[in-house]
Amino acid sequence: MNLRELDLNLLVVFLEVLHTRGISAAAQNLGLSQPAVSNALARLRTTFDDALFVRTPGGMLPTPLAEELSGPVSSALSQLQDTFNHHREAFDPATSLRRFTIAMTDVAEVYFMPRLTARCAELAPQVRISVVRSGDRALSNAMADGLIDLAIGANNDFSDSYYQQRLFRQECVTVFRIDHELGRSPLTLERFRAARHVWVAESTSPYDRIAQLLEKAGIRARAPVEVPGFLAVPLIVAQGELVATVPRKLADSIAASFGLSFVKPPLKLPLLQTNTFWHRRFHHDTGHRWLRGLIASEFNE
Repeated sequence: MNLRELDLNLLVVFLEVLHTRGISAAAQNLGLSQPAVSNALARLRTTFDDALFVRTPGGMLPTPLAEELSGPVSSALSQLQDTFNHHREAFDPATSLRRFTIAMTDVAEVYFMPRLTARCAELAPQVRISVVRSGDRALSNAMADGLIDLAIGANNDFSDSYYQQRLFRQECVTVFRIDHELGRSPLTLERFRAARHVWVAESTSPYDRIAQLLEKAGIRARAPVEVPGFLAVPLIVAQGELVATVPRKLADSIAASFGLSFVKPPLKLPLLQTNTFWHRRFHHDTGHRWLRGLIASEFNE
């Protein structure tokens, strides 16, 4: 017999009839109609070329082949059920030693990791979190292979093999030293253009669209300093007269620590949307579900 021709649901019916010795009782226990159970038995009889059960005054009694099958079938289905239950219940954050790898940009790391680290220390003290940069072209392959569990950012080049959940949308703001002259009166486009800027050459989408608009407004021409990312921006801005336009979440995270203020720039800039992404292969993984739920509960707006 070819196992590919066997429907496992038929074996569930087989065991129930074996235990109850009756079609009506088996149907009631399984939530099926009596014709459905009879049809299942008919298919099994054809598959095994055996009557399997014979109607007697004492009920549906198994044939010798059915009795021979009962042990292996019961054991196999029990092992499958245990495996399914273990898969769905195996992850316990309080005791897990699992390592999760999350891809994110440097600015996302500044915003997400302090709070996420604190919550993991509270809820999952032995779970480890590794952060890798999300700009790698091989990101989607690494996620499909399970080398990276989640990606957090504004990526828009994932295929239909990935799920995504929106966390929030944010505007960009211009940050400067708390006593900077830019904050002494309403910020006009003229004053904004006249200021000396730190230019962030962030190549990831969609910040590149914001950079294009800033450059079109003449801001890059007023930038004596250019950096490849956002991490050094608060240190640079806090030490002198330079200003920088950054995502609002970053400004919220660094302003108090570095003595900075920020205002909305006098330009119409698109909002930045931040999502969580994961591969469909791991959608039902209990550890993944826990981590995604934790991130959503802490950061979803």
